[in-house]
Amino acid sequence: MSSTAPKTTSSGHIPGTRRPRPPAAPTPPVTPQARARRALRTARAAARHAAPALAAYVAVRLTGLAVLAFWAPRRHQDLWVNLAAQWDSDWYLGIAEHGYTDELGTTPNTNNLAFFPLYPVLVKAVAVLTPGSRASTGLGLAVVASLIAAWGIFAVGDRLHGRRVGVLLTTLWAAFPVGAVQWMGYTESLFTACAAWALYAVLTGRWLWAAGCASLAGLTRPTGVAVAAAVTVTALLHLLRHRTLAPRIVAAAALAPLGWCAYLAWVGLRLGRWDGYFAVQRTWYNELDGGLRTLHQFRWLLWRDPTPQLFLVMVTLTLIGAVVLFGLSAWDRQPTALLVYSGVMLAIVLGSGGVYFPRARFLLPAFPLLLPLALHLSRASRRHRALVLTTAVLGSTYCGAYMLLIWSAAP
Repeated sequence: MSSTAPKTTSSGHIPGTRRPRPPAAPTPPVTPQARARRALRTARAAARHAAPALAAYVAVRLTGLAVLAFWAPRRHQDLWVNLAAQWDSDWYLGIAEHGYTDELGTTPNTNNLAFFPLYPVLVKAVAVLTPGSRASTGLGLAVVASLIAAWGIFAVGDRLHGRRVGVLLTTLWAAFPVGAVQWMGYTESLFTACAAWALYAVLTGRWLWAAGCASLAGLTRPTGVAVAAAVTVTALLHLLRHRTLAPRIVAAAALAPLGWCAYLAWVGLRLGRWDGYFAVQRTWYNELDGGLRTLHQFRWLLWRDPTPQLFLVMVTLTLIGAVVLFGLSAWDRQPTALLVYSGVMLAIVLGSGGVYFPRARFLLPAFPLLLPLALHLSRASRRHRALVLTTAVLGSTYCGAYMLLIWSAAP
């Protein structure tokens, strides 16, 4: 009985059997330089994607600036002072120069602890590295922050409804009735940048980034609590829905209010009383009253005042429009983070018993309220879209010039 050896090919493989796999080549480690190049490529692609929105934003704001530059000399006013060193700008520059007071005091409207620290700290830090005055540094920071904010607003709109809606949302934010504040030495642009990217991070599941941006927002303005609430509430709902304790989401929920709480705690320690910050706000006549003063102003300006001031009418219509847009946002079932953010912002602005005239400015960062308008325009005809945007830009340009050159109080 003879045995037959199996046939083999010239390479030594036996037909009918599985060819052994060659050992996998080791994956080369990713170097920091490769990560940096990949991040740079990603950033460039994102910038190209957002370019139409940023171009539209700059065009709207340059239109407003050109009208201001033309009108200011005819009103015998210094445009630079109006933009960089007046009203709240002057307060922030004073904090950057001399720091905060350590006393509560009794004189109304004089305690600078009412102003949150991130913007003046940045002004002081960047002014060391740049030529010019602190006022020019503050204005430059506001302009840069406005571009970062515009990019974040586009990113939110693009993420939810596509590129066209993102561009329209950014354009509408640029054409907000008091949009001129975006290029002033104020904190609205910096705050909006923090808020927009915090909300985008929530929408994309980047929880720790969301918490970091929320903490920065909480160091920028009192309404930073709205950004913290948006991140924390959404994170907690996510944990409940998925019945899990993901460490990053738990950390985000806890860290988001950190900036806001830290400043309030610091003011309390500085003044030696637990309610120090709220005591400061009382010296500015700024307390929550459930909206009684707001309703009184509505009634007076719209029904009883025979000659209402144009700027106050614009503020009133902006507040009423914001309420309507929040209702439409809820009807459209916006993501929870956006609804919580806009809702808390509205509650603070409408429920305040403080000064009335800056409340349109206080709502400037509440850009998700503009999403229903952006969605409607994205579905409208090109002619209708052009007409609405042109009207919004011209209206914003006039309101901004009136606010800075004719209105006698702060924006």
